[in-house]
Amino acid sequence: MTMPNNNADLSLFSDFYELTMAEAYWKSGLDDRAVFSLYVRSYGPGRGYYVFAGLNEVLSYLESFRFSDEAVEYLGSEHHFDDGFLQYLSNLRFTGDVRAMTEGGIFFADEPVLELNASIIEAQLVETYLLNQINLQTILTTKASRVMSAAGGKAVVDFGSRRSHGVDSALKMARAGYLAGFGGTSNVMASKRYSIPTFGTMGHSFVTSFPREIDAFRAYAKSFPDTSVFLVDTYDPIDGTKNAVTVGLEMLREGHYLRGIRLDSGDLLNLSGKCRALLDEAELRFVRIFASGGLDEYEVERLVKGGAAIDGFGVGTKVAVSADASWTDCAYKLVEYGGVPTLKLSAGKETLPGAKQVYRCYDNQGLYDRDVISMEDEEPAQDGGEPLLQEVMRGGRRVKTAPGLEELREFHLSEMAKLPEQFKDINAKARFNVEISPGLESLRKRVVQRVLTKELGE
Repeated sequence: MTMPNNNADLSLFSDFYELTMAEAYWKSGLDDRAVFSLYVRSYGPGRGYYVFAGLNEVLSYLESFRFSDEAVEYLGSEHHFDDGFLQYLSNLRFTGDVRAMTEGGIFFADEPVLELNASIIEAQLVETYLLNQINLQTILTTKASRVMSAAGGKAVVDFGSRRSHGVDSALKMARAGYLAGFGGTSNVMASKRYSIPTFGTMGHSFVTSFPREIDAFRAYAKSFPDTSVFLVDTYDPIDGTKNAVTVGLEMLREGHYLRGIRLDSGDLLNLSGKCRALLDEAELRFVRIFASGGLDEYEVERLVKGGAAIDGFGVGTKVAVSADASWTDCAYKLVEYGGVPTLKLSAGKETLPGAKQVYRCYDNQGLYDRDVISMEDEEPAQDGGEPLLQEVMRGGRRVKTAPGLEELREFHLSEMAKLPEQFKDINAKARFNVEISPGLESLRKRVVQRVLTKELGE
């Protein structure tokens, strides 16, 4: 039998052991409420913070979670699951509760960004999808946020679709970039899906298909008299800029304005200055210079700090695949079952027990000062703090309408303004102060002792 190819079968987007554990839970009669925490254990290269993303996708998945008839048939014929368990799956829906941070918000290592409270089987079966989406979208949004910091206020556009890891990843990159502050994307499907502005210039193939470079520029200007950006490095960027000047002046005489030129190769720092001088000498000071070609936050920062005459950047491959940090050490761990706090003691992978809350405290300038991870029902410290985990789903349904992308973008940018500069550094070495509350630390010690006594007789 072939694997069903149907969006309704996202229930099968699961590691096999989630299903085998689910059947074992079912046969053992274990289906009490469980709390799972989702968090990131450590920082990637140069990172001093993360941006939480993927929540909307996760909540949509949970609301529609079901095993279709095709999915159940496949599991029965290919994997020999118990008939009674398959019948159980056919009727299963997600009925749990979710608390989470706001998408676009800033978080730090070891902080739960999402806690899910549901029957153990429901909670176990959704693990793979939750980690997949939050891992990917957090990676991409954090990368995009770092590019924005490096750009120092200059425009940034997503050009990464053609080398992204598949269609879904490309679409998520466009969304992540816009959430983080990008001006838009070159991806038309993403523009339609997320209402993101589109940007584009021309390809080298367009230039080389004409007898002369200047003919290509004239043809493009004729089609797009008020939105043209000429790619000037197909043959020689200086000669290309001179051709752009000629056509730009022709456009000006006809009442139109050349929007910009684009450099896609070479010494961008040096070339941008020379191209700017040519444009200014021709009284085309309004023409902007865009740069692309293998850019990421490191190269963007080098160009900005070096004083490059560049007005905006198109970032592609290295950002779309988060080349320097293509994964996070994210985890989804059971922290409570049947009302009893649990933990894991594996070396380097210890967990904090129980349902939790994260409080954010601010200094007298309104900047982040420290975070405190506490028990969910624990009173905050004397100086208070803002609780970051909020109820977003109850009984398998959202508790409020999902915020739009524009709202999330504004929220993210407002939070970035509160993040101290040392953590925005693209080579950040400083680590934000994340404390464990006295109550949670006391609980951890009690649970450790209980586990050691029970398992090891200590």
